[in-house]
Formats: sequence, C-alpha cells, structure tokens
Amino acid sequence: MSQSDTFARYPSLCDRSVLVTGGAAGIGEALVEAFAMQQAKVAFIDVQETAGERLVARLAAGGHPNVRFYKCDLTDLAALKETIDQIIADLGGVDVLINNAGNDTRHTIEEVTPEYWDKTMAVNLRHIFFTIQGVIPSMRLRGSGSIINMSSIGWIIPSTKVAVYVTAKAAIVGLTRTLAHELGADNIRVNSILPGAILTERQRQLWFTEEYKAQILGRQALKRLLVPEEVARLALFLAADDSSAITNQSYVVDGGWI
Repeated sequence: MSQSDTFARYPSLCDRSVLVTGGAAGIGEALVEAFAMQQAKVAFIDVQETAGERLVARLAAGGHPNVRFYKCDLTDLAALKETIDQIIADLGGVDVLINNAGNDTRHTIEEVTPEYWDKTMAVNLRHIFFTIQGVIPSMRLRGSGSIINMSSIGWIIPSTKVAVYVTAKAAIVGLTRTLAHELGADNIRVNSILPGAILTERQRQLWFTEEYKAQILGRQALKRLLVPEEVARLALFLAADDSSAITNQSYVVDGGWI
C-alpha cells in the first residue's frame, strides 16, 4: 500500500476543475499532484517552464493525464487575464482556485526601495486579487466555488528580514475575510492556509542549515520537519464538499509553532 492510499479520498473532487498558481515546485507542486490523484482536472500557472513541463510529464506517466501547465508571469496582469480566460475555456470553468504563488526572498529594512516594495507586492499579493477577479464569473455560473489563499504564519510570529513579504501575507488574510462575505451569497467560499516552516526544495537550497533546523524544531510542538504534502491535504478538504459550510477561516499548518 502506498502512502497515498492511507489518506482521504474526496469523491466530490473527481472531475472538478482546479486552478493552482505557482504550481511547478514546492507546495504548489504538492497541490497539483494531490488534486490530480483525486481525479480532478488541474491547471497550474508558473514562470518555471522546465519544472512545469516536467511535472505534467511525471503525472501523466503515473496515470494522471488531466493536468495542464500554463506558463505565465503573474505580475503581468494582462498576460494573467489572458491565461485565466484560456484556462476557463480549456476546462469549461473553474471550481477551485488555489492562490499559492509567492516569493519569500529575504530583505533588510534599509534595502527596501519603493520599486522593491512594488515588485514584492506584485509577486505576493496583487495577482491574488486579480486571479480571484478573473475566476468569479465562472464560479457564479456554476453556482459554487472554493477559493483558497496561501498566507503564512510569518506575519504572526512575526518573521524578521522579510518585512514586505510579511505585510503581503497579513493582507492575504484580510482579503480572504472580506471576499468571503462579498462572495458568500454566490455560494463561493474563501479560506486561507497559513503554513509554517515547510521543507521545500527552495528552502533546502537557500536557507536550510542545521542551525535553522534546530530553531524550527525548538519552536514547533511536533519535533519533526513538515513537508508540502501536509499542506496539500488540508487544501483538498477545503476544496471538497466535505467543507461546504466552511468559509472566512484561516487554518494554520505549522506543527504547533504558534
């Protein structure tokens, strides 16, 4: 029995159309794979062309051919709109949107210029609103939808050396809450997920050291490292009909850090 056989299956996700931003690597890759394994129709957007095509090929070889990759720079709002429209046409609509894309590059207070601020907000916050705006008509036509926005515990701890990133992640929770009330009458649910220290390949390459590992395990209640699949499993629940009464909420996946 594989590990995937030990976790929940959601019949309501079968054939459901799912859009994931930033889906080529890290948590995004785990999200794409998790929904593909539920027999959903998955489209994902990323700027990483090689990684995106490799993921599609891997999933197709594993018996999950209903996965499509769309290369797009999410900070280019005109290109983003065109891509969303194409995805809606290709999939026949969007039932589930997961706003996952972001960039947590470290920065000091002193090095933040107005240009850096705008660029960081564009890659971490702005596209979330406009992606939601783009899929709302499709969800309204279908009479339902689930939107899941990826925030972070970084703004609660709070993390340091990432002030602009943390500001964006806090704003995502505020955006989630107001849109949950604006869209609730259309039976569109809006929730957010706040991951903690998730061991992605990016983390391994850029910041993961024995000192950092000790810091994580010292702060978490669970004394083990968390992996992207554990975030994806919560997203499956929030996308499925099992959570049909849940909206306007923020869920933490951090091993008990906060």
